[in-house]
Amino acid sequence: MSADQRLNDLGVELPEAPAPAGVYKPIVVTGNMAYVSGHGPLKTDGSMTTGRVGTETDLEGGKESARQTGLAILATLKANLGSLDRVKRVVKVLGMVNAAPDFKDHPQVINGCSELFGEVWGPENGIGARSAVGMGSLPGNITTEIEVIFELA
Repeated sequence: MSADQRLNDLGVELPEAPAPAGVYKPIVVTGNMAYVSGHGPLKTDGSMTTGRVGTETDLEGGKESARQTGLAILATLKANLGSLDRVKRVVKVLGMVNAAPDFKDHPQVINGCSELFGEVWGPENGIGARSAVGMGSLPGNITTEIEVIFELA
């Protein structure tokens, strides 16, 4: 089954691919690699999930934010590549969590995105190397920001 079909089977709605919020490109393709800039948890209504994990939201809220961030990344891929089927595999994910100083479960938050990618491309190709780190703040007080490197077919 294709990645586009799996996404459809999940029954999720992608937001519009976000426009750059600064001087950068949302995606750069060079050779067979796609480098996706940091994305936030953009919802289909154009708003962002906000709040610090550990004070303004809990682990589950953070995990849902990371999943929503993954959906925004998928929207950028589809808008720029035409199809998620052009992705061969996830190479590297960097997940940043807007977290309270004593919050310790950053990897569990970023699982929201990693699990989504695993559902779309399967466990072999949808799960790559990953870092999950806490930040003292993120732009606009967004809950998560994630950047990804993909290998293209």
